[in-house]
Amino acid sequence: MLTFGGLLLLGGRAADLLGRRKLFMAGTALFLLVSLLSAVATAGPLLLAARSLHGVSAALMAPTALAILTDTFPEGRPRNRALAIWSGIAALGATIGLLLGGALLDWFGWQSLFYVNVPVAVLMLVLSPVLLRESRDTSAHRTFDVAGAVLSTAALVLLVYVLVEAPAWGWASFRTLGLGGVFLVLTATTIVVERRSAAPLLPARLFRSATVLGGNVLTVLIAMLAFGSSVVLSQYSLGVLGYTPIVFGLSQSAMPVAAVLGAYAGQAALARLGIRPVAVTALLLMAVGSALLTGLSPDSGYLTSVLPGLVVFGLGLGIGPVVLAAAALKGVTTADAGIASGRNVAAFQVGGALGVAVVSTVIATTMAATPARRARSPGSTRGCSSARGSGQPGWWSRSSC
Repeated sequence: MLTFGGLLLLGGRAADLLGRRKLFMAGTALFLLVSLLSAVATAGPLLLAARSLHGVSAALMAPTALAILTDTFPEGRPRNRALAIWSGIAALGATIGLLLGGALLDWFGWQSLFYVNVPVAVLMLVLSPVLLRESRDTSAHRTFDVAGAVLSTAALVLLVYVLVEAPAWGWASFRTLGLGGVFLVLTATTIVVERRSAAPLLPARLFRSATVLGGNVLTVLIAMLAFGSSVVLSQYSLGVLGYTPIVFGLSQSAMPVAAVLGAYAGQAALARLGIRPVAVTALLLMAVGSALLTGLSPDSGYLTSVLPGLVVFGLGLGIGPVVLAAAALKGVTTADAGIASGRNVAAFQVGGALGVAVVSTVIATTMAATPARRARSPGSTRGCSSARGSGQPGWWSRSSC
């Protein structure tokens, strides 16, 4: 997460300058090699290093792929349709990952989760020269903003790091506040450097459109909801209900399937209604889905309590990325496609890290306070049998039961 989130802007700008197809293929090749390295890792530090390199490969691939899509399809209905397919494929990938990942983990061990990447990456490398056209920034200013790249990357890495670790440190701890202050200083320094640069990493023109800026801000919010809900649902399904990885994957597949439907409905509505009404609809659907899921308990039934929330939330999750990506890329020139895409993907990753941090803090605080509350309410054993029966700690620890 640190290397992926931190290097997204740099990856997007490098794609603009060096060639988007070239950098996409370089990221794919690195992804292939690091997957093999991860699978054969025999020590923790080696696996940790390999996972960091996975983040580097993703930072090269993700914004570059979206930039290729932006450059290939003109703004309007063609691009919106392409974004819907993009979002739908991502949702299908999430479904397959949940189902196949759980099965591989149970049947062949964790190494298989990396080996399965190899044939996919090989196929991508073979097809990329055939299906993708090369594009890059052909303007006169093709110099690389080294100072801006270093400062913005350091700021993003630090932000993600603080968000990931804050639940353990405490939001008001000296370490969290101190590193947060360093992040603000780095951000302010980046802004000053970028204003004086002849070829800034983040051109000021990308911040002048309220639609583009609003699309990225709302992307942060949707990512917070999406990543935060995934933490809660995994804790609930695996810890409280005692689902196996395969059953968990099957139970969660309703959300990405609904997201596929939402993505296609969103692009159709976008052509008729415009960005703002569709974005509001997406957020309302995710809010309603979240509200439905707040009623979960250890005794909740899947069909009556879990499934409706997953479906409604999934519809909003499918619509949101389509309309917000269209907003975040509205009016972006071919020269800025990579950096604009990198900024949008970075907004999603930062929002995801923030969502996980907030939800993890709430869960940890609730679990810490629950034993005291249960001690004041003797005779209340609701949920203990579910936690014990699963063989795993759930919302309550065994000692609290």
